[in-house]
Amino acid sequence: MCIGGLLIFVALLGFAQGQSSPQAIIPTVREAAAALAAGDSNQAEQKLRAILQSSPYDVHALNLLGIIRAQQKREAEAEALFRQAIAIQPNYAGAQAGLGLLYVQMGKDQLAIPPLQESLRLDPGRKDAQAALISIWRSQAHSAAQHEDLEKSLALLIQARKVAPDDPDVQYELGMVALRMDLFPDAMWAFDQTLKLRPDDSRALYGLGRANLALAKFDEAQRTFERYVQLRPADASGHYAVGVSLQALQRTAGARTEFERSIALQPQQTESYFQLGLMELDAGNLVAAEEEFGHVLTRAPQHAGALTGMGRVRFQDKKYSESATLLEKAVVSDSRLREAHYYLGLTDSRLGRKEESEKELAIANRIEHEEVEKHQNILKIVDPDQVQLPASKPSQ
Repeated sequence: MCIGGLLIFVALLGFAQGQSSPQAIIPTVREAAAALAAGDSNQAEQKLRAILQSSPYDVHALNLLGIIRAQQKREAEAEALFRQAIAIQPNYAGAQAGLGLLYVQMGKDQLAIPPLQESLRLDPGRKDAQAALISIWRSQAHSAAQHEDLEKSLALLIQARKVAPDDPDVQYELGMVALRMDLFPDAMWAFDQTLKLRPDDSRALYGLGRANLALAKFDEAQRTFERYVQLRPADASGHYAVGVSLQALQRTAGARTEFERSIALQPQQTESYFQLGLMELDAGNLVAAEEEFGHVLTRAPQHAGALTGMGRVRFQDKKYSESATLLEKAVVSDSRLREAHYYLGLTDSRLGRKEESEKELAIANRIEHEEVEKHQNILKIVDPDQVQLPASKPSQ
């Protein structure tokens, strides 16, 4: 519904609440509202002028005339009329909503918030004010998240959820911000609420799976991602996610199948190749591991995980100088990758660089302790678009 339509609805709601002097004024104001709803704003304005000439403090007439002025884009006059009605009757929800919706029309969202909130306090059932307020908060939360102000984004979405707990979009967006902040239980709860309201929401399923994986709830993650691929069987990211959860459960055959399906669907990706490389490396298949890591580095030369993996292959082949070069590149690409520091420390030791070795091993040890303190799971899932496109950062 457009702002003008909402404002007309505001007026019609207000009349149902009763007015002063019903014998003389209510029918005339109702007639003006009916004329406006029928598209005859001239007739509506004539009736309202007559009412205000005899009863200048009639808040319903002032409010309806404010709506007409808003439709006419005479916004300064509309604002004055709404404010006049509020000054006369502060608890008039219709005028509060009208003023808030006017500010939305004017693009003054911050000014719109107080009167919209007040209209909802006076009349919690106002869908027009609720929709406008939620839209403002969601927009502000999105902007804050884009600027990495996640705490502000979360606070705005929590406010929105209080007003509209049954809005699946609000629940989903809150879950995504909580996920980015590593507030995994909060993210799970929000995604669960989204799915109660919208059971086949694939995005919420993917988010829930990511939260489960981060909390090491691998069985739940696997079941959630399986539901996701049932809804989106051609999505490479879904099969990749199932593979990661199966890999965490040490079900390597199933994980391999899912990674291969992911690659078949999106051959230009990197992450499934990377995971297959790790599996081959762990199995001692160095030639196969090198091939998989090579696929990654062809597409993403700075992929820290693949550089580390290739460095490990060279380490196992006792090619320590080549290993050190690859691992140094990995550390430059991602200084928080514990495994890169650890193997660089081992490689430096083989090369007789005792001081460098001790430094790298100390860094690896510190990162490991920090990860444990934060309860971070070493297997992390990526966003769908990271699977579908060449990635520069690994799943650690």
